[in-house]
Amino acid sequence: MSEQKLKIGIAQGDPNGIGWEIILKALADTRMTELCTPVVYGSPQAAEYYRRSLADAEEPTFNPIVSAHEARRGKVNLAACGEMERIEPGKATPEAGRAAVEALRCAMQDLKAGHLDALVTAPFDKETVQSDDFRYTGHTEYLGAELEGEPLMIMCSDILRIGLVTKHIPVAEISRNITREKIVRDLETMQRTLIEDFGIVAPRIAVMALNPHAGDGGLLGHEEQEIIKPAIVEAYAKGILAFGPFAADGLFAGGGYTRYDGILAMYHDQGLAPFKSLSPDGVNFTAGLSCVRTSPDHGTAFDIAGQNKADAQSMRNAIYAAIDIVGHRRAWAEWSADPLPHAERERGNRDGHRKEAPADTPKEE
Repeated sequence: MSEQKLKIGIAQGDPNGIGWEIILKALADTRMTELCTPVVYGSPQAAEYYRRSLADAEEPTFNPIVSAHEARRGKVNLAACGEMERIEPGKATPEAGRAAVEALRCAMQDLKAGHLDALVTAPFDKETVQSDDFRYTGHTEYLGAELEGEPLMIMCSDILRIGLVTKHIPVAEISRNITREKIVRDLETMQRTLIEDFGIVAPRIAVMALNPHAGDGGLLGHEEQEIIKPAIVEAYAKGILAFGPFAADGLFAGGGYTRYDGILAMYHDQGLAPFKSLSPDGVNFTAGLSCVRTSPDHGTAFDIAGQNKADAQSMRNAIYAAIDIVGHRRAWAEWSADPLPHAERERGNRDGHRKEAPADTPKEE
């Protein structure tokens, strides 16, 4: 990571959820501004509302800005957007959905312009954000469209990194959305991100089965034999250390997951249920894109919004992860850069010095 502190954008999420509470709690620690320059995108009205709910807790002082380009080091910066006429903690409302989308889009604009080094998103409600011009089932799908990539959702912690082949789709549609090509592509993305974004050399990846008991030789389903296993073989032939398919219960109950640097799950709950059980303060990372985005691994928690009950540790971890991933990614880019251009420049400099040498310079004998 460079000496210049990274600018980390933080989108407010749903103003009626716990987003602002965990943002305020995470940024209250003055050490956070020693690690990065936070830029929060959201409603000053909502920020003030949730300040009052925190009672005697420490609160960050915001530096108002228009764009991340104006952000000041050592300050918690606030770009006003996603305004709310009425804050209603715990209620899923269209107004809150619109405010969440506006804040996200303002942050995305600065991210794409290069004014931010990474983006952290507080949770929004997937139903209330829907509109004629926002038809995405989650942040991951939106980022993939905006950054023109094939995003891989990875839940990560100190002990687990679980990627998802399918994400926010109905269970009834999972099987027909699992293909050999997609599994191979996701394994390629996962290998690359484990190396470049997490600094793991020669990562080992466990691939989960779709059906109980890994299909029991075709008795409980044919996806393992016809799709998943051939994908693993193809990926292995490409130099990816992929293994499986493993039945989910055996992989996690027996502790086998500890032998792997990453796990590729076939669907959302198959991966998130064990992840959240084993890593309650984990982070959601969107891999496979040109920019770094992380978020807490939980939702809006409407049931406790506005009650000063939300735990901000997952938000803190999301900010830490964004900083670490940007650092790893930049270090990898430097380590893997082609050394020839640098060598050619050095040789050119030496040649130039020789050409400019005085005419009476004695020759070597």
